Amino acid sequence: MIIVIKKNSDKKQFDNLVRWVKSQGVDTDVSVGSNSTVLGLVGDTSKIDIDLVRSLDIVEDVKRIQEPYKCVNRKFHPDDTIVDVGGVKFGGDNFQIIAGPCSVESEKQIVFVAEEVKKAGASVLRGGAFKPRTSPYSFQGLREDGIKLLLKAKAETGMPIITEIMSIRHIDLFRDVDIIQIGARDMQNFELLKEVGRLHKPVMLKRGLANTVEEWLMSAEYIMSEGCKDIILCERGIRTFEPYTRNTLDLSAIPLLKELTHLPVVVDPSHASGLSRLVKPLSLAAVGAGAHGLMIEVHNDPMHALCDGAQSIRPEEFKDIVEKIDVMLPLVNKHRTV
Repeated sequence: MIIVIKKNSDKKQFDNLVRWVKSQGVDTDVSVGSNSTVLGLVGDTSKIDIDLVRSLDIVEDVKRIQEPYKCVNRKFHPDDTIVDVGGVKFGGDNFQIIAGPCSVESEKQIVFVAEEVKKAGASVLRGGAFKPRTSPYSFQGLREDGIKLLLKAKAETGMPIITEIMSIRHIDLFRDVDIIQIGARDMQNFELLKEVGRLHKPVMLKRGLANTVEEWLMSAEYIMSEGCKDIILCERGIRTFEPYTRNTLDLSAIPLLKELTHLPVVVDPSHASGLSRLVKPLSLAAVGAGAHGLMIEVHNDPMHALCDGAQSIRPEEFKDIVEKIDVMLPLVNKHRTV
């Protein structure tokens, strides 16, 4: 349920309303927008008398939210959420590019790639320390040492870092990570979602391999219900019957999400196709569809990468993509900040 408060309402009356709502056993969330203030009610609102609330002088309207997701719902929070990661802002008219290798392989590799992608225009460094792989015999990542190397690259370049968490057991290792990534395979690992939500750190939530938009938003709801407000959604393609690409990039999800939720949404064109030659056209298509950013795999030597070399591009290719993006951004009323 949401209660829309009239402009310039009496603060004392508003505070009294909030206290009364909480006395009914319902949590509240206040969203102050450019045109109105919305009081969101979370919990069992069946005891709330809508007619009584609507009759109050300070109340403009009362609405029940039909969708099962509440906190992430745009009705609950009409204005875009801006996720600020050390000055790097996702959402609204901001456009950010996250780049780096699929896996951290060595200090030399991650520092070199970090320097190259920053020079080309990336604002956040990605790199896998813990790698979920289909085969138990594939490279699983450097684990704790991988996070240490990411932090070294951060110290060298000043770039915030993002890396994927796979287990609650590893929570303490992620205290200094700027953005915690929940991968596609863990999108419905609800215990992990709740634990990460309690950290109150920015989270990137990737869409599951075969999950609907509603299921994806419900997973974001798990994180937000634990107190985390800074969530970035990442469309990375879904599994379909098409065999030519690893996944099928669902570009329609971008404008749809912007209608349904206030959270920023970025696109991962590398995992979406699994083919490096498609990264550029899919990146430009994502910009045109209104994405708030991109997450691109960049490797100094894709042919010898320990993980996902086929979908990784070289630094010079990344630079070319960024230059093309900069031409498009004014057309979609966004700007890139580095």
